[in-house]
Amino acid sequence: MQVTRFICGGFALGIRLNHTMADGYGIMQFLNAISELAKGASAPSISPTWHREQYLNARSPPRITCIHHEYEQILQSPDFMDSDKLIRAAVFFSPKDIQALYNHLSLSGSFRRCSRFEVIIACLWKCRTNALNPSNPDETVRLSVLTNVRGKPDLNIPTGYYGNAFVYPAAVSTARILCTSPLSYAVQLIQNAKAQMSEEYIKSVADFMVIKKRPKYATGWNFIVSDITRLGFEKVDFGWGHAVYGGVASATSNISFCTNFKNTMGEDGVVVPICLPPLAVEKFKYELEKMTCEPLCKM
Repeated sequence: MQVTRFICGGFALGIRLNHTMADGYGIMQFLNAISELAKGASAPSISPTWHREQYLNARSPPRITCIHHEYEQILQSPDFMDSDKLIRAAVFFSPKDIQALYNHLSLSGSFRRCSRFEVIIACLWKCRTNALNPSNPDETVRLSVLTNVRGKPDLNIPTGYYGNAFVYPAAVSTARILCTSPLSYAVQLIQNAKAQMSEEYIKSVADFMVIKKRPKYATGWNFIVSDITRLGFEKVDFGWGHAVYGGVASATSNISFCTNFKNTMGEDGVVVPICLPPLAVEKFKYELEKMTCEPLCKM
């Protein structure tokens, strides 16, 4: 942890997380505990719980019973993945922008009820893939959605558990079909991927980790997105009130996060940090503007 004080009297709290120890919910529990202690509490309101071997262990014997696209590697990663010249930017989705995305869904002729998070990441997946322009249009592209498994009855994960408790099922398409299909196509793929997340799927992931010797998640043409808007980072209060911003500092080449944010006009919306190679930035902006403007005809 690091605290940086500013001349104006404010401060920034920075935290570096080792993801083998905790996930977003875990670090949020830690921050809430610190804020409670800072304001005079004798103990955190939620006691921390570990014992992860009791909740998310592999079965004996382990057996892979589901398909896990999120771990399928390609032979050669795209060049931009290894670039040290990636442009770091942030995309803000205002309520008007989000409504425009929903309007695109209704005009596609196959409107699907979906969450704000689903329509935003569907938009970003399409725009990002278009901007990166795979040399092979039939390249397989993925969107992995980090999904919390707390609350699943068969897992019995206690409230105070702060270890990793998520999976990231992947939506899969070819670049050509993703980029030429309406937004509803991407939304449907995302919803189908999330629907796979049964207790059996979660147990299969744990078994997969053992059988495959802890494989790394797929990196080539895999866009990984996490929704942290419900964690409440911006609401942590150490005695000075709520934060101006609470969330991840920046994205990586293939990992982004959806975070609550208020822009300079006072609009509450969602901000998503993203990394792109320089040549893809303008194309990404162009594709994004097409998606967030009021559509005049079917896409």
